[in-house]
Amino acid sequence: MKPWNVEICDVTLRDGEQTPGVSFSCEEKVEIAQMIDAIGIELIEAGFPAVSPNEKKCVKTIANLGLDARICGFARAKEPDISTAIDCDVDMVSIFIPTSDLHIRLKFKKPREQVLEEALMTIDYARDHGVQVRFAAEDASRTDLSFLKEVYHGAEEHGAVLLSFADTVGCLLPMEMYHIMSDLVHTMKTPLCAHCHNDMGCAVANTLTAAEAGAYQLHTTVNGIGERSGNAALEEVLIALRMKGGIDRYDLSHLTKLSKMVEKYAGITLPRNKPVVGELAFSHESGIHIAAILDDPSTYEYFSPDLVGSERHFILGKHTGKKALEYVVSSIGCELSEKQICRVLDLVKEHSEQKCNITPVVLKKLIKKAIEEKPE
Repeated sequence: MKPWNVEICDVTLRDGEQTPGVSFSCEEKVEIAQMIDAIGIELIEAGFPAVSPNEKKCVKTIANLGLDARICGFARAKEPDISTAIDCDVDMVSIFIPTSDLHIRLKFKKPREQVLEEALMTIDYARDHGVQVRFAAEDASRTDLSFLKEVYHGAEEHGAVLLSFADTVGCLLPMEMYHIMSDLVHTMKTPLCAHCHNDMGCAVANTLTAAEAGAYQLHTTVNGIGERSGNAALEEVLIALRMKGGIDRYDLSHLTKLSKMVEKYAGITLPRNKPVVGELAFSHESGIHIAAILDDPSTYEYFSPDLVGSERHFILGKHTGKKALEYVVSSIGCELSEKQICRVLDLVKEHSEQKCNITPVVLKKLIKKAIEEKPE
């Protein structure tokens, strides 16, 4: 299989931080950026420098860390925003304008052609100051397609090196994304980017579908954080690229550690069953499953926990089988007779049906009870 032609731009430090209630310190941003870089991500959007002096300081700090990743600053199509980003020593400025009639009417109250003309001048300004420009269409998914192409053609003519398509309110389904992105990729000479939000739960699917349709740069956030329901999750996109896109250049062993770091710094607790990095991602209770996994993990794991820096766990409960219990009991250093194993298994099932977790401490108590019971 020919690997997909894509790169990743992680926007955790900008769009991810726009999650309500989330604010990273400069030190936290540096730690996150360094680990994202260790994975091998090509571009890090470090922030929105015009937001505040402290934000500018953070972006500048990250830009001067000497990371392998290129560093991008976010800016409105306004010269002061762009100047502030350039002052941070970034490699690229992402200049965005709203392009849907709804956004233009509410935000600018000007004809859309005038909005576009003024925005394109800011590309010239940024390029004259020595930085690359990614030109982003906000609310692109609700923009008249003919006008969107006009926007992108204009940005292309003014020297933008990337054209970003934002599904700002997460309104697209994967097949819609495929048709639109295919059309844009066929029409434009400049590489396209996919920036997807998760309002209908389709951000990762839309991002991968965009890649299949020819999009080059895929935007992600760690743990899928971001405004409202968030963005496409970095860890889910990366594992799909490894398993389905033929891409093995990223070091995925950092993913679980990075996820926990962002979970802590953002203060947003992940669902236990979160794909790839969740507590239960490699946890098994079913006796049938565990018995098979003990022979060959690939029977019920599409990819190994080692790949993403995680571990496999066998959970005891009402669905546990004898073989799984024998394995767990042996792993904690206990040796039981056949009869004792069967009795412990009965106790485990009884206990779990009362919605009680079988922790190692509980298991040892059940083992002790089984051993101490007198034969009938």
